Amino acid sequence: MIKDTNLAAFANRFSEYTELRLQQNTNTRITLLNGDVVGNTRSVDSGVSARVFKDGIWGFASRAELSSDAIEGTIGDATRNADFLARHAPRELSLPSAQASFSSDFSTRRPRRTAAQVISILKGLDDHIATNYPALKSRSVSLWDLDMEKQFYNSDTSSSYSNVTRSLIYLRLVTENDAGEPIELAKAVGGRGQFEDVFDNPELLHADIEALHAHLMNKREAVAPKAGVHDVILDSDLAGILAHEAVGHTTEADIVQEGSVAGDRVGQRVASELITMIDFAHTHNGETLPVPVYVDDEGVESRDTVLIDKGVLKGFMHNKESAAHFDASVTGNARAYQFYDEPLIRMRNTAILPGPDKLEDMIASIDDGYYLMWPSNGQADSTSEFMFGVTLGYEIKNGELGRAITDTTISGVAFDMLESVTMVSDEMTWGCAGMCGKKQIIPVGMGGPAIKCRIHIGGQ
Repeated sequence: MIKDTNLAAFANRFSEYTELRLQQNTNTRITLLNGDVVGNTRSVDSGVSARVFKDGIWGFASRAELSSDAIEGTIGDATRNADFLARHAPRELSLPSAQASFSSDFSTRRPRRTAAQVISILKGLDDHIATNYPALKSRSVSLWDLDMEKQFYNSDTSSSYSNVTRSLIYLRLVTENDAGEPIELAKAVGGRGQFEDVFDNPELLHADIEALHAHLMNKREAVAPKAGVHDVILDSDLAGILAHEAVGHTTEADIVQEGSVAGDRVGQRVASELITMIDFAHTHNGETLPVPVYVDDEGVESRDTVLIDKGVLKGFMHNKESAAHFDASVTGNARAYQFYDEPLIRMRNTAILPGPDKLEDMIASIDDGYYLMWPSNGQADSTSEFMFGVTLGYEIKNGELGRAITDTTISGVAFDMLESVTMVSDEMTWGCAGMCGKKQIIPVGMGGPAIKCRIHIGGQ
């Protein structure tokens, strides 16, 4: 229905600059706990939204229908909302025009598996865990699937269709230490695509399960880190979430308008010259990234946005409105999660570029520090101050990995921390499970190399 709808046929209903979007999000969640299915849900949210821009003011409306009548009614509602708001609070602001057209569909070409077949595959993974690791106290295997299908048209005659899909399996293992205290560790595997493509051969996950179990067993003997500022290596997962949360958000132009620390630092050094950080639109080195955005939800062609170049802050991510405010080029960063959401300035695939160093040399360069690998939840603000949890890490003693450490936190000011970077690994990996929560959740890609820096660690 969405892909076949000709939104250009409704252009005769536009009286001002108008954006029209059809969207359907399909979420599937299946959870097995110790072999029993404890969750099995599927939700479909679909509808139409319209935004109308008049005298510097947006009017927005949406309806949870996909019919022609619903589309026409939504355009009318948004137009009336814009008229009303513009009469009461007009602004001197004109939007830049931008025309783009693209179609991208990441749905599978294979026959779709039924829910029963998917559960059978998950049970097979659970059986593998139960058979090979019988000493575990608990285990869970969960599937999280998300399809985001959109059709777009606007007054600039931009048109786009996209179906961005993601399939993830979350593995969670629990054991006990010698004191009888529960020790757990979890990892998401999977990525862009639907279940049939991402998990074509579920047995390939056995290596991920083995690695997860090995780290869990190491955590049974974990020691608490020493509190304070230390030399550390942040592996790619941690470096990626730090780049996204603590730096990326400060360079979103709407956050800059609200007073972000990055606002008056364009052209200034904010990091080591080893740091180049980019918000990628859809592709890097010929590889399609976890969240490819070719045309954003304002009809703008998405392009890579260099945020930091060799330590120097270069610019911000923009939508049409912020580009007009800053007299800058649009970057294609306007994104909406649901049909009833207005597009906001959002990251797509944010990463630090790899450097010249080998990870083993980075570890060997530290006499007394830590190798921090997997993050948990955290927070950052517009000053770039951050705090993140760490669920997996190891001591580094005399240039070698030592004992695992207990769950801990890292904190600091991102721009200060990036100034302390002295080594950057030559390997780049992408996280598969990122969800950003800026006012509305949305999938994001986060990645990069490992970095050596100094950071504050919580501990004893």
